[in-house]
Amino acid sequence: MATKRKVKGKAKPKRKKKPVSKGAGKKTVKKAKTVRKKITKRAPLRPVSRKKTRAAKPAGKPRSIVVMQLEPGATLRVGEIIHVWGHTTDFTQKVESLEVDHSPVAEVGAKDDFGLKVIEHAREHDVVFKVQS
Repeated sequence: MATKRKVKGKAKPKRKKKPVSKGAGKKTVKKAKTVRKKITKRAPLRPVSRKKTRAAKPAGKPRSIVVMQLEPGATLRVGEIIHVWGHTTDFTQKVESLEVDHSPVAEVGAKDDFGLKVIEHAREHDVVFKVQS
């Protein structure tokens, strides 16, 4: 049985290297100059608009209202300090206003559903503690 031969392409001739001779045949090569970019003039900056921007709310001002109910035997008065704590919430504040059925009150008890202004965002499952002073 005959074996197959791989077909080879035409053999390319190898490049011949020229011999390097000292001194003879050297050419002087001019170095290329670096070209600087031309500076383009930019338009002058526009003046800042004089519109009034709304300032950020101070930390002590009420931000939202929380509706809650106290545990049995607990009371809460205006002026007391509370601590609101949760997964992403943690702040302490003074109770500035309490409301029961949209009417302001000075003190709330355990059976009252009441509203309380808070300085930061409070969420549904946050815990509210009364700070002892």
